Amino acid sequence: MERIGDAYVSVRVMFLTQTVVGILGNLYLLYRYLFLSCKGNRMRGIDLILRHLIVANVLCLLCRSIPQTMLAWGWRDFLSDLGCKLVSYVYRVGKGVVIGSTCSLSIFQAVSISPGASRWARLKGRAHKHIVSMVYLSWGVSLLVNAAFLMYITGPKIHDNVTTLKAIGYCSSVRHNPAAAVLYVALLSVPDVLCLGLMLWASISMLFILYTHKQTMKHIQRTSVSCRASPESRAAKSILLLTSTFVSFYTLSCICQICLSVTYNPSPVLLRIPTP
Repeated sequence: MERIGDAYVSVRVMFLTQTVVGILGNLYLLYRYLFLSCKGNRMRGIDLILRHLIVANVLCLLCRSIPQTMLAWGWRDFLSDLGCKLVSYVYRVGKGVVIGSTCSLSIFQAVSISPGASRWARLKGRAHKHIVSMVYLSWGVSLLVNAAFLMYITGPKIHDNVTTLKAIGYCSSVRHNPAAAVLYVALLSVPDVLCLGLMLWASISMLFILYTHKQTMKHIQRTSVSCRASPESRAAKSILLLTSTFVSFYTLSCICQICLSVTYNPSPVLLRIPTP
């Protein structure tokens, strides 16, 4: 019993720590970008993407991590029906913008490093304009797509005899047929899957560009070059690591979301895993 109690305290501290560190870190980065903008520094396209990404991250932390932390520390029924709808909706909008902004960032980087003779190079002159459109498009699509989610979220399930609802942590969800639930989750995930596909495409393109550049530069390398990995190899490893990590965690999150949708009485462990 003591071990279980210690583990539960560790979970509480972990939730509290990641929430505080995440919010303070993202707010500091946002302050830095706003400070540079107020000083009159010219903002690059990548800076615009990162600002939107930071704002979306803050929304997710405020609307997901804080309620989860409060629940872990013993708070119950602290949100009303309207509060549950608002918090759940803003969280899902933020998640959609995070994925959309990350996709835009990958495409922007692929365009930036592309050689003059490639297809990506045609977009270099208009990259900033297109990136701005993509970022705001991700906000618009996320706001519209997740509006249907408001119909299925309600306040906390107070009475156990309410069979039409199932508890999902600090809020409740309307129960429906498992097949319909999976179809609903699949439809809501279409924009995210599309962004994920574009992200993979951009990452593969960057790897191909780096490999081609490395092969082209081989003939001017000196024989005395150290055994240290080339810049292209280090960049390729970073792209592979970041892309595979993002895709793996998103896939795991999708699986947990499907399990949460089709399960009538989700376990506490499943409820504490972030879902897309």
